[in-house]
Amino acid sequence: MMPAAAETAAFAEVPTPVGPFVLAVTETGLAASGWASARGACARLAERLGLPEVHDADRTAFAVAELNAYFTGELKVFETPIDWRLMSGSRLRVLQALHQVPYGTAVTYGELAERSGSSVPARGIGSIMGSNPIPIFVPCHRVISGSGLGGFSGGEGVETKRRLLTHEGYLQPTLLDL
Repeated sequence: MMPAAAETAAFAEVPTPVGPFVLAVTETGLAASGWASARGACARLAERLGLPEVHDADRTAFAVAELNAYFTGELKVFETPIDWRLMSGSRLRVLQALHQVPYGTAVTYGELAERSGSSVPARGIGSIMGSNPIPIFVPCHRVISGSGLGGFSGGEGVETKRRLLTHEGYLQPTLLDL
């Protein structure tokens, strides 16, 4: 009997309208993603996952294709499997509830707390959003404050959040988008 193969992470960097985006895909699914400069992004994600890096374009191809289709407006629901291993407890419940927030909509921090069934207060939801290991696929940009967009730690901050919500049709384009 052959021993089971050790788990690995395959990486892909995808140019997007909101900056270069790195994906880390394990045998289970997408485990991490984020904005980063080309240099060092994969190493930081590999360290966070604690898995050796492999070069496997076939493993990352589906997530890359979905991300590209999202940005061309052809995809509204991601079907890329998610590897939830970097999350547990209330954080996991909140992010799994967030994963169900549909394209083109938004929820407030308080609404997401309620949807998750967790005891995390709205302020705590903001901290969870800021540490979301799988942005866009687990759409933290769709969580807004009751009085405006709220914060955003990805890409160029709130401007990236505004661009993603405009792309999805939740916000109307401004003169900057024309």
